[in-house]
Amino acid sequence: MTSFIGSRRTLIPYIFLLPAVVILAVGLIVPLFTALRLSFYEWSMGTPLDSARYVGLAAYERLAGDAAVGESLGVTLRFGFWVILVEMALGILLALILERPIRGAGLFRTIFVLPLMVSPVVVGLIWRYLFDARSGLINYYLEQIGEALPFLQQFGFTTQLWLADRNQAFTSIIITDIWQWTPFVFIIILAGLQAVSSDITEAAHIDGANWLQMTLFVKLPMIRAIILITLLLRLVDVFRALEVVFILTFGGPGRSTELLSLHIYKTAFTSQQLGYASAISTLLIGVIFVLSLGILVFSNPLKERAG
Repeated sequence: MTSFIGSRRTLIPYIFLLPAVVILAVGLIVPLFTALRLSFYEWSMGTPLDSARYVGLAAYERLAGDAAVGESLGVTLRFGFWVILVEMALGILLALILERPIRGAGLFRTIFVLPLMVSPVVVGLIWRYLFDARSGLINYYLEQIGEALPFLQQFGFTTQLWLADRNQAFTSIIITDIWQWTPFVFIIILAGLQAVSSDITEAAHIDGANWLQMTLFVKLPMIRAIILITLLLRLVDVFRALEVVFILTFGGPGRSTELLSLHIYKTAFTSQQLGYASAISTLLIGVIFVLSLGILVFSNPLKERAG
């Protein structure tokens, strides 16, 4: 009787979790299965689904030799490398600065979090106006500084064609993403730092550790799992980025800022090639899976956190 009651108590948490797990599984598996199935068909939006023509692996054969997909994937990987590198560095630095009880820390934390509250479409519009070559505030202040200090003009303090030049357009979407998502890293890392036991930091301080040693050898190693989880979340978000780039550049000039997610959108809704777009989506899912698996194999943050 006792063992029966114990087994029931063990099952109760799983019973309560079951509805949420079923909903999440259906929400994930059904779209994935639908996209995978559609990738074997040739179908245009606006026509009956029954009219879809089975083409087998033709979409994947085309994908293997599609230079546009390769270029978009390269842009996405370069974009992801720079934004994740800068956002992680800035987010950790800001969290380390504002974890201490300094005057105005609450105000600064609120200001840093504001970009997260803004819709991605609004973020794209704001920065599109800021980067405008004729009336944007960024060019205005660059001109003012360049006129006040003429020697700085050779370093770019003059009017720039931010969204019309390939390199500057790529830099523009990086700056925008950093402004929008650094607060996300900041919030999570700050929460992790504040969870570090004061007994440990006090012991390190008594042993003579300065701020840099405390940070590098005590605090950051203790929140290593949180840092890796944050990195994993930002990695997934980078491959889902669409709205801001859509508003800012629509992938231009040329394909210099065409992320893979935007290329999928154009293929599906501009070119009306839903089957081929599904095949590219499968590639995107595969890339995310491989990169995420690499992080988990290198160091499993979930296992460390559980331990």
